[in-house]
Amino acid sequence: MFDLLRQRDFGLLWLAGLISFAGNAALSIALPLHVYRLTDSTLATAAVAAANLLPRVLMGSVAGVFVDRWDRKRTMVVVDLARAGALLLILLAPDRLPVLFAVGAILGTLSQFFIPAEGALLPRLVGQDRLVTANALNALNNNIGMLVGPAMGALLYATIGIGGTVVVDAATFVVSATLISLIASDARPEASDMPSPGRRAWDRMANDWRAGIAVVQENLSLRVLFASSVLSHVADGIFIVLGLSPLVLDVLGGTPAQVGWVASAQAIGGLTVGLVVVRIGHRMTRRWLYGGGAVGTGIADFGCANATLIAPPGTAAVGVAMGWMVLAGGPVTTYLAGQYAIVQSQAVDAYRGRVFGALGSVNGIAIVIGVALGGVLGDRIGIVAVLSAGALLRMLGGIVALILLPRDERDVVAALEADGAPATTA
Repeated sequence: MFDLLRQRDFGLLWLAGLISFAGNAALSIALPLHVYRLTDSTLATAAVAAANLLPRVLMGSVAGVFVDRWDRKRTMVVVDLARAGALLLILLAPDRLPVLFAVGAILGTLSQFFIPAEGALLPRLVGQDRLVTANALNALNNNIGMLVGPAMGALLYATIGIGGTVVVDAATFVVSATLISLIASDARPEASDMPSPGRRAWDRMANDWRAGIAVVQENLSLRVLFASSVLSHVADGIFIVLGLSPLVLDVLGGTPAQVGWVASAQAIGGLTVGLVVVRIGHRMTRRWLYGGGAVGTGIADFGCANATLIAPPGTAAVGVAMGWMVLAGGPVTTYLAGQYAIVQSQAVDAYRGRVFGALGSVNGIAIVIGVALGGVLGDRIGIVAVLSAGALLRMLGGIVALILLPRDERDVVAALEADGAPATTA
């Protein structure tokens, strides 16, 4: 079932993602924990998260235009090296919030070029018929990183502070860039069938951007995916702010080390279900992978937020929350595999970067809304109440997908790539 990993180019991309994701997961725990310890404020924790997320709103869709012009392998290598350099700026003033906000914004901006480039390149490496399996392997990759990274981040922060975590994360980006540079496949995007009129670069970019948006507007599966994803990512934003440090420390009565335990627990379930999806994912509909995954994740999030209804605060409540996070890992894996496979199968190569970029922008807006809601309402009406509302919102997003995504899942790309037209289906 892991024969895809023996394909050299996909194996290099997979290993690069595993290493950099583990380092980034470590920082994703250490940095909010650091800010929360400095300020004792959920609003400040929300602000540092928002600094990283705002570029998704401002840059995601535009970045996709360039991803569909540039060599995607080269783009990922340059971005990884730039992210490593940006991270090291934290070492100059690790306790100054403006520096932390600025670095978060730089990292968020750079990621808007990497994520759509990776998503657009993947079908070129594995082919249309193995998209679900390849995306499940990438989700499995992320779960391995989540199993190791958060615990490592909490440990590094507890022992050598934020600086040690920053150095480790920067090193993982350098290793990732090296591995990606060894990919041999042609990573240049196919030319768009629709020319971009206009003599000025700005006019051509605007026309390319509008062409990418048109692909989404004309495709029922993509429209439903975007709408459903908004609901799920508002819930993501709430969980980013409240679901780890504030929940574990202030509600569950846990310790900083247990923040990492709770975050890593999700990866256990993700690894288990990920192995199943890798083996039989090609037999599963993308509609159920995506929509069912969102519903299941929302149920697990609700249980985690309300762990003290089952056990008293302290290690017992932390253990219950970890159990729910283990259960969340499975649906998160299927959700991600389904989401990526839907986009990759519904947009041809020439437009894939723009569709992924547009999805990143829409999701970024939703996450920022969730972060703002979590930061403001967490202090006012309570962490548990806000997290529970977010979990219900995520379930609603999954239900929308299950109801509205077409049951006849035709793979339109193969036919449409022959004549170069954008993928559009009702």
